[in-house]
Amino acid sequence: MSKLLRGWAIVWVVLRYGLDEMVLTQLRSRWAQALVRLLSRGRNLQAPRGQRLRLALEQLGPIFVKFGQVLSTRRDLMPPDIADELARLQDRVPPFDSALAVAIIEKAFGRPIDAVFTSFERQPVASASIAQVHFATLVDKHGQSHDVAVKVLRPGMLKIIEKDLALMHMLAGWLEKLSADGKRLKPREVVAEFDTYLHDELDLMREAANAAQLRRNMQGLDLVLIPEVFWDFCHTDVMVMQRMTGVPISQTETLRQHGVNLPQLARDGVTIFFTQVFRDGFFHGDMHPGNIQVSLDARSFGRYISLDFGIVGTLTDFDKEYLAQNFTAFFRRDYKRIAELHVESGWVPANTRVAELEAAIRTVCEPYFDRPLKEISLGVVLMRLFQTSRRFHVEIQPQLVLLQKTLLNIEGLGRQLDPDLDLWSTAKPFLEKWMVEQVGPKRLWQELRNEAPRYAQILPALPRLVQDFLQHSVQQRDQELRRLIEEQKRTNRLLQSLLYGSLGFALGLLLLQVYLRIRLWG
Repeated sequence: MSKLLRGWAIVWVVLRYGLDEMVLTQLRSRWAQALVRLLSRGRNLQAPRGQRLRLALEQLGPIFVKFGQVLSTRRDLMPPDIADELARLQDRVPPFDSALAVAIIEKAFGRPIDAVFTSFERQPVASASIAQVHFATLVDKHGQSHDVAVKVLRPGMLKIIEKDLALMHMLAGWLEKLSADGKRLKPREVVAEFDTYLHDELDLMREAANAAQLRRNMQGLDLVLIPEVFWDFCHTDVMVMQRMTGVPISQTETLRQHGVNLPQLARDGVTIFFTQVFRDGFFHGDMHPGNIQVSLDARSFGRYISLDFGIVGTLTDFDKEYLAQNFTAFFRRDYKRIAELHVESGWVPANTRVAELEAAIRTVCEPYFDRPLKEISLGVVLMRLFQTSRRFHVEIQPQLVLLQKTLLNIEGLGRQLDPDLDLWSTAKPFLEKWMVEQVGPKRLWQELRNEAPRYAQILPALPRLVQDFLQHSVQQRDQELRRLIEEQKRTNRLLQSLLYGSLGFALGLLLLQVYLRIRLWG
């Protein structure tokens, strides 16, 4: 019943803000338009369509806000007026009451807010779909003062998210049963992945751990700054981190005026992404412009500042190697290898003809090489690959959905910073270097170093282990031999019993016949 009510609430919001007009006018269905107008009498459609779409997404809740955030980075796929309005969802979602934020902080730490922070700004500096951020100052246990950012979870988020996720699980089940592509698309598994990511965002301790891990991973790269976490002031509902100062990456004109090299910034973004994915297998999964700033400080001028670590993606060694081989083959235009990888990984049925799949992939990808980013769209390429995949029954990999979303975010950022960016040539050297490191001497030496502690324990005991093994093997063989001999003896005794029994029975019959004949001939 709750799912039905939530479904109706979504329909009502769509009608209330006139989002149906964007579709029904194109369908030219007069009866449908008349029915909608009847159900939503009194609505006001004077506001621009982009504003109405943004307000509708805000009212529908965090899941829909995140959907709008992803769309806001795809200016190549939507009109500018809609893209501009959706960009407001990145960090300008209406904040909740600051008194509630203070109450949440005081409940988390069990003391008045003035006892936690030496100063606390009631007015939030940023507000997003899951939480909002306040600036503050604190004194740590060593007596040092720090300017910090305090992230506070929106109250009541769990109930709202679980209602929407329940509806999405239901719709995914219907799609899997009713759609011809349902099983191949694995909608229930995709929704389950989304479910995990959203619930992870509701635990700010988990986000703090993600931030700490990314900070360690990125320390040697010198391309991105990640705030330090103050663990003594973190809680499930509150996260306190180093205050970062920068210019939002979407303000390209401001960055240009301050002398930031935007083309280099675009290339650095690609390097950061591929480093996190292929070197670490641990990447920022929500890289929309609202979560990225650029430093203008002289000590870190032109570096990225990464924020909001509620969603991160992880890849196994198998996933990394498989993706790297696909990307490398793609950059080399080795479409046959891409087709072979799809078969080897089980993404397509084993009986798929490699030559046919190779030709289909070549048809989709070849037109986009040697073009700047402004002339291509990964969204269009992925859509065409998706259409092609239906023919070959390619199975969607749910663990890679977040990676695909992040790749689209990176493309959107690159297009804003440098429309002439050649994504392929920028990424190709990195991936080729990574592949060499995976199979070369450096990789072997790294694996030996990683296994050294185990070898240090095993080697001194190796002679004893070998002796124990050999003794155990001899003893085991002796035990097996004795068991076989006992089995043979039991078998011999059984055969002897059967033989003696048969002979006794035959002798008995012979004596009985002799006895009967003597009686008859008397």
